[in-house]
Amino acid sequence: MTTTSTQPAIEAQVAPFPTGTTTLPLAKAITLAMRQALAEDPKVLVMGEDVGRLGGVFRVTDGLQAEFGEDRVVDTPLAESGIVGTAIGLAMRGYRSVLEIQFDGFIFPAFDQITTQLAKMRYRTSGRVSLPIVIRVPYGGGIGAVEHHSESPEALFAHTAGLRVVSPSNPADAYRMLREAIASPDPVLFLEPKGRYWDKGPVEVAPLALPAAGAPTAYDAIGHETLDRAVVVRPGTDLTLVAYGPSVHVALAAAAAAAEEGRSLEVVDLRTISPIDFPTVVESARRTGRCVVVHEAPVFHGAGAEVAARVTEECFFSLEAPVLRVGGFHTPYPVAKIEHDYLPGLDRVLDAVDRSLAF
Repeated sequence: MTTTSTQPAIEAQVAPFPTGTTTLPLAKAITLAMRQALAEDPKVLVMGEDVGRLGGVFRVTDGLQAEFGEDRVVDTPLAESGIVGTAIGLAMRGYRSVLEIQFDGFIFPAFDQITTQLAKMRYRTSGRVSLPIVIRVPYGGGIGAVEHHSESPEALFAHTAGLRVVSPSNPADAYRMLREAIASPDPVLFLEPKGRYWDKGPVEVAPLALPAAGAPTAYDAIGHETLDRAVVVRPGTDLTLVAYGPSVHVALAAAAAAAEEGRSLEVVDLRTISPIDFPTVVESARRTGRCVVVHEAPVFHGAGAEVAARVTEECFFSLEAPVLRVGGFHTPYPVAKIEHDYLPGLDRVLDAVDRSLAF
């Protein structure tokens, strides 16, 4: 792989990108974030199966190889462990790789590299070696796919210390969170709700902050404005709905339906699954006195269990009802014909809301 770059300085490369608010599908917001990162820093690479000439299975990397070349946007062999292992070596030489795993169910061949090497290197070296790698994973259901194409494996990785595990629910967050993920010194598992790829929304386009005086790169000046921080996307007073990624739109739909019956539901979008912004969740649950957690992954040992436990511990004397969870069943993901019975839809969420409010 050649490392020679004729690209101008960071400040000059940011200029061609118009700033301001535009409307983009979630998938294209991700494309734009990668394009800006590639333009700003010649050490940023994109790698994965079919990410180059094809532009990825979902065309999220479409056009990037034509613009930045085969040395920056690399079509890899069909070997997820090799993709992650190569990125680890590159990170040790100063590169920032953005990897694409084609589907959620294909990440498991790389599980060993991710959990035993990528997640632990910074701890193992007492902070001397960081691995700024982003692993993009289209995940979740709702697209009528075959086996191994609709998994929700977030709990497996959130349980592993050293990894950031994040999932945007809308185009604006997808853009900003990926920009921050690429800039982060930590490895980030970036879970993209593929069933929402073509949902459109406003995106505020902006370059990275310029480096502070004496700072070697622009990354030193950027903070985590969306990573690690949950956000209240709909205020309410009667009950808190906590969700992330593809389940946020279900929670918002449930809140809208409940409002027609005079019930006020607050919706909290976690955005980051590890670490979880518990202060935002706890503050909301204390105010409303009730909490329901929603995610597509199985309820059994799911991320919602950690949220439910922490809310119970910290809000015990404020709760009017037990914290309830709504999610997938403890089975392999089903065939496409019945996936909508498996996924937590509007009716199942509203049933949990009714049960909570009945206490």
